[in-house]
Amino acid sequence: MTETTTIFDGADPAEESAGRRLAAARGAAGLTPAQLARRLGVRTRTLHDWEAGRSEPRANRLSMLAGMLGVSPTWLLTGRGEGPAAPVAREELALLQADLREVEHLQGALATAMARVKSRVARLEQQLAVEAD
Repeated sequence: MTETTTIFDGADPAEESAGRRLAAARGAAGLTPAQLARRLGVRTRTLHDWEAGRSEPRANRLSMLAGMLGVSPTWLLTGRGEGPAAPVAREELALLQADLREVEHLQGALATAMARVKSRVARLEQQLAVEAD
């Protein structure tokens, strides 16, 4: 039986398979197989087959996958190039986003308090001006 050439050929055998990289990138993106399949317009079974190495996406789907998962097509094929962000970076991003939301909330509360104080100062200034006349 002759071996057929696929778009995943050329990957370093010491590295994970292209299907495993696809599954890892999907997981790093926080997507379920059903969610990614729906976004790609393919059946969930098709995505499972790609991840298991039973079949592979066409070039146009590979490009779409890379874009949706934030990785390079080369990384999906060979493991070289830009892969998914490290989990630590994602956790750090989530923490920074939470800090930003808190600071924005505090900024809003401070602006409200400042407006109240300015209003009271203005009233007192007017009251003192009237009394001085």
